[in-house]
Amino acid sequence: MSCSYLLITCEHGGNRIPLEYSDLFRSSKALLETHRGWDPGALMMARDLARELTAPLVVSTVSRLLIDLNRSIGHKDLYSEATRAAPAGLRQGIVKRYYLPYRTRAEGLVRAAVADGRRVIHISSHSFTPELHGEVRNADIGLLYDPVRPGEADLAKRWQAAFSANAPALKVRRNYPYAGKADGLTNFFRQCFALDAYIGIELEINQKHVGEGRRAGRRWTELRGAVISALQIALNDIN
Repeated sequence: MSCSYLLITCEHGGNRIPLEYSDLFRSSKALLETHRGWDPGALMMARDLARELTAPLVVSTVSRLLIDLNRSIGHKDLYSEATRAAPAGLRQGIVKRYYLPYRTRAEGLVRAAVADGRRVIHISSHSFTPELHGEVRNADIGLLYDPVRPGEADLAKRWQAAFSANAPALKVRRNYPYAGKADGLTNFFRQCFALDAYIGIELEINQKHVGEGRRAGRRWTELRGAVISALQIALNDIN
C-alpha cells in the first residue's frame, strides 16, 4: 500500500425530516430534538476535521429517526418507531432517496482509493449523550474500533496517547461508550476490505462539550482543535 487516504463521514449530522415524511413524526417532534434524533456537534466536528486535514467529507443532515445511515439493511434499528410501521413502499422509497445515495457515495470513495493502492483511514464523526438510562457516561471522548484489526488498534492507541500528551484534561477511552465492532458503516467496510487496506475509527464526543454562548462556545472550539491536533500527531506517527 502507498500513502494513506483520509475520509471523514458523519451519518447523524442533523435532525431534518423531509416535508413528504412529516406526517410520520406528528407525535415525535420532541424526540427529534433529543440525542435519538441526531448527534449534536458531530457535523461541526466532521467539517473541521475535513477542512484542517484536507480530506473528502460525506455527511447527512436527515434524522436517524427517518432511517439510520449507520445501520445495515435488515438491522432492527434501521427504522425508528415512527417509520417502522410505515408501508413497505414508503420505506423502500426512503432507502432509495437517502440511505443508498449516502452509503454508495462513501463506499465509492473507499473503493476508488483502495483500487489506487492507497490505505483508507476513515473517521466517522459521532457524539453521545452524557447520561443514558440513569448512567452518567465517564468519558469526554470515545474512540471505537475493532480490536482484532491491528491497524485500527494501533491508530486508536496513538490517538489516545496524543491526547494524553497534549490535552491531558480530556478523558479519552477506547471502545467506550460503545463497542467498536458493532454494526455500522465502519464495520460494513471491514467486511469489504483487507486489514492493510482499510482502517475505520468512530469518533464519539460527549455532547456535554457541545456548547453555545461565548464561554461554552470557546471550550467547544478548543476541544475540536484538540481532537484535530491529536489526530494529526497520530497520523504522522503511522504514515
